[in-house]
Amino acid sequence: MKITKEARRTSRQLFRACIAGGKLDESRVRTVVNTVAKSKPRGYIGILDAFSRLVSNEVDRQRALVESATALTSATQSELQASLSKKYNRTLSLEFSVNPDLLGGIRVKVGSDVWDGSVKARLEALKASLS
Repeated sequence: MKITKEARRTSRQLFRACIAGGKLDESRVRTVVNTVAKSKPRGYIGILDAFSRLVSNEVDRQRALVESATALTSATQSELQASLSKKYNRTLSLEFSVNPDLLGGIRVKVGSDVWDGSVKARLEALKASLS
């Protein structure tokens, strides 16, 4: 679905109104969605669609997904939390999961940034370089 420039501009303005103290305020997001859905301005579906994408991207930027081949100790988890928060200059919520397919090492995803320090990735890179 193609969105008009006006709808895109409106969705960005609504998104900026939902930022409080540098963070996305969930209650403001709910209020905006309910208000737009009730008032149904011209192009409201496009506005809500673009607004949804902006909110989703912001939520992804605030969350880090950490995969490891084995369970990480609590000390390693807190060290990783501090390191990533320092790198991104904001507090991130980390989600840890175990993925034995990695063989060793970890893979971290924050928003669209991915750091893959797994053994599996290194083996695949080596395989690609030999081909």
